[in-house]
Amino acid sequence: MNTYCLEVWGDFACFTRPEMKVERVSYDVITPSAARAIFDAILWKPAIRWQVCRIEVLKPIRWMTLKRNEVGGLATDRGGGEGYRGLFIEDGRQQRAGLFLRDVAYRLHAELHFDAKRDPGANSEKYRQMFERRARRGQCVNQPYLGCREFAAAFELIDPGAATTAPIADSRDLGFMLFDLDFGDPQDPQPRFFRGQMQAGVIEVPNWSDPEVLA
Repeated sequence: MNTYCLEVWGDFACFTRPEMKVERVSYDVITPSAARAIFDAILWKPAIRWQVCRIEVLKPIRWMTLKRNEVGGLATDRGGGEGYRGLFIEDGRQQRAGLFLRDVAYRLHAELHFDAKRDPGANSEKYRQMFERRARRGQCVNQPYLGCREFAAAFELIDPGAATTAPIADSRDLGFMLFDLDFGDPQDPQPRFFRGQMQAGVIEVPNWSDPEVLA
């Protein structure tokens, strides 16, 4: 078996639309890239790649608005001498409004793909066992989050055939959504998009090579 299912949930989420330049506005549901990042947070190795294939929305889509203090710059070593990485928060503080999701829950399905060239002495079973062990124990490399790092996600590994709740009875055209970033050029990753369609709470996610994935 190389397909795994996680149920993830949290109080708040924000899967930011890249076309919004100032205020954060979330997509209606989790994006494939954010779902993939949750699997990566539990187990990431150079020899494996996660391919999200299905997203199930388990709770009604609910919104909230919130104003937050953010910083309008990045730490830099320019102008401060060798080793200088200073960032004075008070000088760059900005108050911005955001449109976020609240009380979210998803069931995420993803395939584990093993690249033998990156680990010739191993096999895919090694990584499957590692992931299953970590996921069952609630262990992770980094704390999974729902779009923004401050919105932590809880997760649970769902065994095949286990009794689960049905997705929401909601169907809608989600429009063009961020699929993931193409790191073919690590110095200049490019976004890829797809047309999201939710049918009875379920989104079928295309593969990288499918024509539905657009540059």
